[in-house]
Amino acid sequence: MNTLIANNAKYLPVAGRVLLAAIFISSGLSKVTGWEGSLAYVGSAGLPLPSALLLVAAIVTELVGGAFIIAGFQTRAAALVLAGFSILSAILFHNYWAVTDAQMAYFQSIMFWKNVSMAGGFLILAGHGAGAVAVDNLLAKKV
Repeated sequence: MNTLIANNAKYLPVAGRVLLAAIFISSGLSKVTGWEGSLAYVGSAGLPLPSALLLVAAIVTELVGGAFIIAGFQTRAAALVLAGFSILSAILFHNYWAVTDAQMAYFQSIMFWKNVSMAGGFLILAGHGAGAVAVDNLLAKKV
């Protein structure tokens, strides 16, 4: 097992980046294709900013941040942004402690802790960088 990991060590971070970013790319695209439903969901949070502005910001954050993570471009900054986005989304949209329906509260708690876990993964990525296979490394060699 250790040999398998050692022989593929430089590819593991890129695989991890793709897996971390996949949900953000998918979510960003589903917000674009399901604009009206997404707008209603954002509006249901009762936030003080216009729902359309918040939705556009979420879409850009998810698509651009996800693409940067996959490419390994500006990885540490993108990871910090997505960690913050994940925590903010967990608190604002998955506040299971305020849900009265037991089944919905359970579902929202799963979503909350999923976001917290993703934030943890992004903080590790921010701390350790993109790994060997990343645009960041290609750009560092040209400087």
